[in-house]
Amino acid sequence: MIIVLNKQIEPSDKERIVDYLKEKGFRVREIQGESDTVLGAVGSAAVDRSQIQVLPGVAEVIPISKPYKLASREFKKEDTVIKVGGVKIGGNRFCVMGGPCAVENAGQIDAAARIVAESGGVILRGGAFKPRTSPYAFQGLGEEGLKLMKAAGNKYGLPIATEIVSEKHIPLMEPYVDIYQIGARNMQNFELLKAVGKLGKPVMLKRGLSATMMEWLMAAEYLLANGTDDVILCERGIRTFETETRNTLDLSMIPVLKKVTHLPIIVDPSHGTGRRDSVIPMAMAAAAAGADGVIVEMHPNPEKALSDGAQSLYPEQFEKMVCDLRSVAAILNKELARIPQPAAEPETVLPTAAHPHSVAFQGEHGAFSEIALKKFFDPEKYCSLPCKTFHDVFESVLKGEAEFGIVPIENSLAGSIHTNYDLLLRYPDLTICGETKIRVSHNLIGIKTTELKNIKRVYSHPQALSQCARFIEEHGYRTFAVVDTSGSVAMVKEMNDPQAAAIAGDAAAEYWDMKILKPGIESDPKNFTRFYIVCRKENKPKTENPDKVSIVFSTKDEPGALLKILKIFADGGLNLSKLESRPIFGKPWEYLFYAALDTDGKTDTKGIFESVKDHSEFFKVLGSFKKMQD
Repeated sequence: MIIVLNKQIEPSDKERIVDYLKEKGFRVREIQGESDTVLGAVGSAAVDRSQIQVLPGVAEVIPISKPYKLASREFKKEDTVIKVGGVKIGGNRFCVMGGPCAVENAGQIDAAARIVAESGGVILRGGAFKPRTSPYAFQGLGEEGLKLMKAAGNKYGLPIATEIVSEKHIPLMEPYVDIYQIGARNMQNFELLKAVGKLGKPVMLKRGLSATMMEWLMAAEYLLANGTDDVILCERGIRTFETETRNTLDLSMIPVLKKVTHLPIIVDPSHGTGRRDSVIPMAMAAAAAGADGVIVEMHPNPEKALSDGAQSLYPEQFEKMVCDLRSVAAILNKELARIPQPAAEPETVLPTAAHPHSVAFQGEHGAFSEIALKKFFDPEKYCSLPCKTFHDVFESVLKGEAEFGIVPIENSLAGSIHTNYDLLLRYPDLTICGETKIRVSHNLIGIKTTELKNIKRVYSHPQALSQCARFIEEHGYRTFAVVDTSGSVAMVKEMNDPQAAAIAGDAAAEYWDMKILKPGIESDPKNFTRFYIVCRKENKPKTENPDKVSIVFSTKDEPGALLKILKIFADGGLNLSKLESRPIFGKPWEYLFYAALDTDGKTDTKGIFESVKDHSEFFKVLGSFKKMQD
């Protein structure tokens, strides 16, 4: 059963409820949901629900009707996201696992790991113990194979997934394995399931050769009931009358499973088809059907593979598959899972030990983004890290090269910076943690030996050129777009051409030791740019009563869909301060809506957002923070 707890429950009351359930013979698990905290109580004990309902702190008691209790959506509404060595499986991630069928030697598994990592895969698969139909076929290298695989995984930052075929192998495998794989032939080896479940590690459970969905989920229940919370279902094809393919890959099962279970679902198109030429098309189909990832056999030299060479991809095919999957994932509002990057050592990023932290910005020193950076962050504690592109800013924060990043999101004259809206969605590991704004005053800047009357050509960022359009038109200048304002000043300085000028701020002119030919040339003096501060989610500073939240959502295709969502905001007391639409990649004439909402810092936005989800096709919180003061 599910016991929904009161939102303001006292810790002592929760402890008493747990103790009571355990005394009655239930196994109890606490689940922190997006809107509620619940206790899941499973077991064969009989108890009157009303006795639990009256306990202090209990809001509601809900029976679970499914025979698979812990695996059901009734037990847990939100998708389970499994973290393996920093790699996340499930949710809005699409995980690519790859490697050979079997570990054969050090050179082979090292090459395979390198190819997987360089191509964009995040987990290394390979067999050390191989259950084979023929007793005379290659059975794997055993512990030696585990050692070789773990060494290759560590070298390239890849967690490893490998099959366990016997309980007696557990002590041998524990030091090496990140994900235990239960093969199709062992799906209903219940003693093995119990033993592996007790390890508490992630387990990938392959569907049996002729298993029904119910049998598959009940096998998963054995793992969950015995201790592990992290079970991955793997569809690898079932046996049918068809002989042209190795198995029949049952992709129709994916949307069905998504409705009844919270567990992530991986598809194995290699074993599902047994044909190299079918693997990539079926991997694409698996992604489109809603799978959370694929596990694919890839061998550095398939012709020499000791097992399953005919269904193993060549390295270049694996690389193409990952590239294609990235495009398909984007259409589905998912992001390919990434290998987590360790934080860089401070001395490799910071110019001096006086600044223990760094903030990434786009452009050269003196750019408006750096001016905003210095306004938001204490210059005595933070140093600035220039990046060539906005994408590089996000990458620097993701990789730990910078603690924070700052990106412009909107200009009062030129409008939204759409690139950064798109990037906010592409980096699910980052969150918005603050905002600031600056007044933008543009200057015409040239070399020290030139005069205003000499200028014929002007260089700057497209936004700056747009904001100074009236001045440029009045003087008949030819314009040339470059990547940032301060960079345009550096370019003009290097050109040393008296007919060339740049448009940038005072700081850029000072930094590059250039001459301001004409100050304040923007078309409207009320020219402001708003910036978002981004950081990794785990590094987000604690904020008391954040009073602004940024979200993105898409509406259902029905009349009044957007109006219904806007009404939920209004009824909940949230002030809509910004609404921006962006086209959805791969879905012509369909749009994502980015919204900025002001709150009083105390409103329960979780409940409001639950209602929004009911009326949305897609919903994501990009960040909550304190809004800037005017």
